[in-house]
Amino acid sequence: MKTNRDRPGLSRRNFLATGAASVAAMGVIAGGCKKQDEDVEAVKPEETAKGPAGAKGPLPVGVQLYSVRADCAKDLPGTIAKVAAMGYDGVEFAGYYENTAQNLRKMLDDNGLKCCGTHTAMETLSKENLQATIEFNQTLGNKYLICPWLKPAEENAKQAWLAYAERFNEVAEVIKPHGMYVGYHCHAHDFHALDTGEIPWEILFDNTASNVVMQIDTCNTMAGGADPIKYLKKYPGRSQTVHLKEWSATKKDAIIGEGDVKWDEVFAICETTGATEWYIVEEEKDAYPPLKAIELCLQNYKKLRS
Repeated sequence: MKTNRDRPGLSRRNFLATGAASVAAMGVIAGGCKKQDEDVEAVKPEETAKGPAGAKGPLPVGVQLYSVRADCAKDLPGTIAKVAAMGYDGVEFAGYYENTAQNLRKMLDDNGLKCCGTHTAMETLSKENLQATIEFNQTLGNKYLICPWLKPAEENAKQAWLAYAERFNEVAEVIKPHGMYVGYHCHAHDFHALDTGEIPWEILFDNTASNVVMQIDTCNTMAGGADPIKYLKKYPGRSQTVHLKEWSATKKDAIIGEGDVKWDEVFAICETTGATEWYIVEEEKDAYPPLKAIELCLQNYKKLRS
């Protein structure tokens, strides 16, 4: 099974290109009315969680807005209001639809939502663009800068992954004083062995510092032939945000709770050794209209936790 984001036409590589440019362009705007670091510090799970971070019990649940990207493109304020009405605690951005950070923050504040992350292209984490990215996310009140897609050419792939690891380590040190974290979101290809027999996901996280976030996506991991539970256990304390997405070997349109993901085990690890602070729903299948799909996912999640 191939997930939607592993289809070239729907990957975030193109979708995020405008977002990367927007962050760079907005650096001047963000710098002009820059939020203080305490805005980022204010986004603590204790403030929105139904229990303290690390404790057993439900964590705050956000939604990756890529799930409803067509709705966001038409009416971002209205879509964010609908997400809040469903009962979500926060949103993770994947593109900003030409809005300033100040406008985005107001949309969230007006609806009682937090920013639980941004999917930000590797370009926005470059030395040239990192300061603008920091300032933009300070205004959002976001501390999780997650790169959503890396797929180096097969030739010298291991060296490319090691270079990515080095850059993640550098970024992690620069943003640490701001209370921020950098990380990487998985896709199926991240679990396909290279010619050397090594797994890209393992190359990356074996060579990054413990404060580089491992954002597991349960469906993408299983679509790549791997076990998300194995990796949640292998890298304890590195799963501060986790994407909840169903995978099924027999039901292609399964949403959360209807497939093969061992949710009880996922939740148990996340809420103990995983150090998870946010669950983030992402749904990209075609069985339902996007807004209906994420609403059903949240309802099913709540049923699993009841």
